[in-house]
Amino acid sequence: MRRKDREITAFRELVDIMERCDVCRIALNDREYPYILPLNFGLRVLDGERVELYFHGAAEGTKYALMDRDPRASFEMDCDHRLVGDVSHGNCTMEYRSVIGQGHIERIPEEEKLQALEILMGHYHMETFPFDRTAVPRTTVFKLVVERMTGKALQKRGGDGDPHPKKAEN
Repeated sequence: MRRKDREITAFRELVDIMERCDVCRIALNDREYPYILPLNFGLRVLDGERVELYFHGAAEGTKYALMDRDPRASFEMDCDHRLVGDVSHGNCTMEYRSVIGQGHIERIPEEEKLQALEILMGHYHMETFPFDRTAVPRTTVFKLVVERMTGKALQKRGGDGDPHPKKAEN
């Protein structure tokens, strides 16, 4: 990473960022170009040192064909965006927190789907969501078993924070 001053490597801090995010983008191998999807997700921490990301979708589609051909995937998620303007210097920057990583995808078997969907809903603070049980068999659930990840953050101090800074009047 070029900007070591922005790098995050502490596991708990990475998980804290992931818990704040509401969309995870996964990239799958599609021969000539990567295939990237923004997805809602849930996460589970295992043994205090491993992360699994849970996703769901329709019963069929391009992503499943790609996953079946090559289960390796990359992911990215980000949060805490804030444009910070510095009118006196005529520039601005964006505050953020992000996590990227790689892992492999596994489909969730039928008997584990409900628990996986509960993990997913729990991420959005809907732990007791009453699922339509007839829809569960028509839903594909999969997880990305994270093998490595890193994070990056920029949280500025100062600046006026105005997303549309106005030019100083003469």
